[in-house]
Amino acid sequence: MKNKNILWLYLFLFASMADFALIIKGLDEARIYSKPLIVTSLIIYFYLITRPISWTLLSKAMMGALIFSLIGDVLLLWENLFIYGLGAFLLAQICYIIAFKISQRNPNRIFNVNFIRTFFFNLPIYIAAAFVYFLIHNNLGPLKIPVVIYIIIIVSMVTTARERFKRVNPDSFWQVFVGACFFFVSDGMIAINKFYFEFPEAGIMIMGTYVIAQLLIVMGIRSYILRPE
Repeated sequence: MKNKNILWLYLFLFASMADFALIIKGLDEARIYSKPLIVTSLIIYFYLITRPISWTLLSKAMMGALIFSLIGDVLLLWENLFIYGLGAFLLAQICYIIAFKISQRNPNRIFNVNFIRTFFFNLPIYIAAAFVYFLIHNNLGPLKIPVVIYIIIIVSMVTTARERFKRVNPDSFWQVFVGACFFFVSDGMIAINKFYFEFPEAGIMIMGTYVIAQLLIVMGIRSYILRPE
């Protein structure tokens, strides 16, 4: 891995700080320049660090997740394109599920799974998702089915990240799992702010948790690529 690749992480940091500043100043129209640059820098960074190895299914799944995230970021800049942004992020979550499944030992192991224990391990995630749905369900209107589908998929993404426990090196597991949880929190705040009640800090909190999520997931998969154990 060449040291110059880290420059793209500095660009990620700069774009994130610029986007936060625009949110605080209320200059939403100018975010068309800052917001797409955040994930674009991660796409370039991930491409550069995986190119010397090979163009594997894991790389393709991660690139798909990041590209669909970028598309979703752009679409969500316009209120009337919310459903399309939701669809883009739905595809991103599916790509992340594939990536998390691939990047672990014995990903197809089923017969030795203790489903009761797995259910209780995942129970806090289920409860959090059910709570968010409870708050917003009366205000979803025609978006109820798309939102329910999205909730199911993002819960699956987080539980797939948790499933990697002791199947990868600890650095990769914790970075990916914490990143997935931040992604869930970010989307939960979007849902609450849009369908339950608006709160003034929503913009900065949503983007703050989102950029942390994307960075941690990328770095967690990078750790797996370096130490696939």
